[in-house]
Amino acid sequence: MKQFTSIVLIVAMTIISLPQTATSQSPSKGIKNVVLVHGAFADGSSWSKIIPLLQAKGLNVIAVQNPLTSLADDVAATKRAIAQMDGPVLLVGHSYGGMVISEAGKDPKVAGLLYVAALVPEEGQNVNDVNAAMPPTAVGPEFQLSSDGFLSLSLKGVNEFFAQDATPEERKIIFVTQVTWAASATQQKVYSPAWATKPSWSIVAAKDGMINPDLQRFKAKLIKATAIELQTGHVPMVTEPKKVAAFIIGASEKL
Repeated sequence: MKQFTSIVLIVAMTIISLPQTATSQSPSKGIKNVVLVHGAFADGSSWSKIIPLLQAKGLNVIAVQNPLTSLADDVAATKRAIAQMDGPVLLVGHSYGGMVISEAGKDPKVAGLLYVAALVPEEGQNVNDVNAAMPPTAVGPEFQLSSDGFLSLSLKGVNEFFAQDATPEERKIIFVTQVTWAASATQQKVYSPAWATKPSWSIVAAKDGMINPDLQRFKAKLIKATAIELQTGHVPMVTEPKKVAAFIIGASEKL
């Protein structure tokens, strides 16, 4: 009798434990991989305040180092980063990086796109086409073109248009670490942009001196992005990192 009772108890305990086992094995909601794509006149360090905040939430992060030599080269660098991830990816692009993720985002591993104060191309558009939709900002005279066809941004351009709300120390670092950008990249077009078939998010920088904030608002609505607006200049990931990171984390949880 005691042996029978023991068997019954063992079976009962096994049945009770089954739901807990199933729960522990069920996949968690969201994705765990984030690839960050910088824009022109910048490099991967522009995400330095964002990376630890994402990692603290258990996300796997790669910040791409775009060569800025052509759109094709930048897309290739981004796709190499995507390939390093072991699952679905949220692809985040800042500024010109919006052009890059709109092309690289067609990779089947990319689950969603997030634009940060970014250029968003429609079918067959290049950088100049995107900007032509709205009046430009006053930064134009601060672009400097080298004899071999690469663009850089003057110190005034950084201080007054690119990162006017960053600290003086941050602006100095941004200026001296800027990567020159091939002028020819502004002519290279994107076809069948990834946002047309994948969910998108957008951060509008309301005080942006590089990309017209109205253009950012227009594009966010056009692509039906989940959007927020921050009262920042062109580099909200530098000046409002907690808000930007929280938005990225929220998007990753919804995919």
